[in-house]
Amino acid sequence: MRLWKKKDRGPYPKTFAKRLTWRIMVTLFCVMSVVSLIIFGIAWAMVYAQAYLLTDRVLESKRMKIERVLSETYVAAVNTVPDIENSLNRPDRMKDIMRRIVELNPDVRSCGISFRENYYPEKGRWYCPYAQRTDSDSIVVMKSIGGAKQDYLKSEWFTEALKAKEGYWSKPFFDGRDKKTALVAYLVPIRDERDSTVAVLGVDLTLDRLFARHLNLESDSSSNKGWTAEDELYYMVIDSAGTYLRHPDATRIIKENFFDYAKGASCSGAEELGRKMTKGEKGYMDSDADDKELVIEGEEVNASYLPFEHTPWSIALVIPTFFINLFSYLLGGFLLFFILLGLIVVFFAGRRGIKKVSRPLRQLASSADEVAKGNFNTQLPVVTTHDEIHQLRDSFENMQQSLTRYIQELQETTAQKASMESELKIAHDIQMSMLPKTFPPYPQRHDIDIYGSLTPAKGVGGDLFDFYIRDEKLFFCIGDVSGKGVPASLYMAVTRSLFRNISAHENEPGAIVDALNESMTESNDTNMFVTAFVGVLDLATGMLSYCNAGHDAPLLVGRDVGCLSCDPNLPIGVIQDYRFTQQEASIDHGTTIFLFTDGLNEAEDSQHAQFGDLRIMSVAKRLLSEGTHQPTPMIEQMTAAVHAFVGDAEQSDDLTMLAIQYKGED
Repeated sequence: MRLWKKKDRGPYPKTFAKRLTWRIMVTLFCVMSVVSLIIFGIAWAMVYAQAYLLTDRVLESKRMKIERVLSETYVAAVNTVPDIENSLNRPDRMKDIMRRIVELNPDVRSCGISFRENYYPEKGRWYCPYAQRTDSDSIVVMKSIGGAKQDYLKSEWFTEALKAKEGYWSKPFFDGRDKKTALVAYLVPIRDERDSTVAVLGVDLTLDRLFARHLNLESDSSSNKGWTAEDELYYMVIDSAGTYLRHPDATRIIKENFFDYAKGASCSGAEELGRKMTKGEKGYMDSDADDKELVIEGEEVNASYLPFEHTPWSIALVIPTFFINLFSYLLGGFLLFFILLGLIVVFFAGRRGIKKVSRPLRQLASSADEVAKGNFNTQLPVVTTHDEIHQLRDSFENMQQSLTRYIQELQETTAQKASMESELKIAHDIQMSMLPKTFPPYPQRHDIDIYGSLTPAKGVGGDLFDFYIRDEKLFFCIGDVSGKGVPASLYMAVTRSLFRNISAHENEPGAIVDALNESMTESNDTNMFVTAFVGVLDLATGMLSYCNAGHDAPLLVGRDVGCLSCDPNLPIGVIQDYRFTQQEASIDHGTTIFLFTDGLNEAEDSQHAQFGDLRIMSVAKRLLSEGTHQPTPMIEQMTAAVHAFVGDAEQSDDLTMLAIQYKGED
């Protein structure tokens, strides 16, 4: 005999060993992935932090080298001023001084002193001794510049320098002769004995020589005209106005402005970088971390920047983000490789070990399948290990023995249950046969209409209702025995029989209830009781005499809907010699007396909310307004309403209703 039926799912796709192995692998993979992400994030942050520190140190070193050249140029110019001022009465000596400055300072490209108009009448209107280093750097040639085509007297740099109180670095400019060599000059005003400015000394540096010598990235060449930002990292130098002094694209130097590019490219990050550099700030712009994305030449970049101390310049090292991310990607690739390698090793080693350990489980599964088919004497595998699998094997053996005993007991119990269910069915039929079951009960009478129903919560119940006519009076009652099941049904049968016997020779409902109470309290060892409502309706006059024993008050549905006034007496069977009060009420023609047990108003839905008296009153008022408050439709509608309210919730108490409509004489 098979105890359960295994669903037909076909062959199992995976063994326990495979599933366990894969679960371990997935868990390890998830854990290692999380750890790798954390490590990767830390490494990423460290790469960016190191990028800032490294670029800051590199820029600081480059700046110091360039500032050393600028400082040497400044010192050469300033130290030469006293010699020039002492030799103002010897104009020809100026050439020797200019030559000496160029020869003693290898970074200086040229040097010249420009005098005021006709300062030396014998030299003419213009006099500017000028020494220049040739391209070979080994020869210094002397020139005298100035004339109608090269009138320095009208140049802005000359007029501004004459007004200056001390030396300063000029704006970058192109050589006046070849128009392509980018220069910057340190200009110093020369004063005579009367402290009047008579000339301007200019010591020139070539921007290309100055920066290319110290900002020597292999790929950063001033001659690279096909340069793009995505190909390389590079240095960029701008002045306080944003003019390029250094850029890998030589065509931009002096001719273009960084702000013009940033505005044209609509890049707020580039504009922010330019503002910080021209303000002389020092810092690092991270395209990923900053609010404003930094994109230059169409490439996302990071930039480290700092100012020069004695010139209005600022230098930046521009690094494509790809170069920085590359290290993080490589690190992530290494982590992923080693994770996969480790997982592969763990997979094969773990699978082999788990497969070996789980072999007894497969054998037990095969034996269990045989047991499921009803072969309880199937031989179980031998397990030599002293672990949970051995314990499982012993438990399975005990289960075999228990199942054998259980089957025997189940067969006996099934037979007993079938007999008990048959007896309960007979008891239910007997109980129902004791109640009125023919409706309408008095079809020949037109002065009364009655309908009742009883639905027990179990096979048998403890509710009751009964009625009959004697001497043109309707004797009726409804009751609810405490408890449920067989004990309540026996108590109900006794109560119904006593009601019939006592009311056969007693006309007053109060006396009937007193007699019921005396009989039920004798030998009441079970302490059971019954709530009841007993009434006697005079069919000739419509006068209702009644006695309530702890039961819910009936409804009167006629001209209006209301509760019948009832005294709060105790239930029957509680106290011996208790005297119950009797009451009277006149019933109008067409009025329906609706009686019910607490199985109606205390019916609960799945949320344990009760049907309640208000819903009962609401249904009764609706039926009265529709003119359908006759007994049969009233009980049917009330039953439908309570079932709709309860829904799928299990019935918790017996449900009993009795409706009596007094029509009076025709």
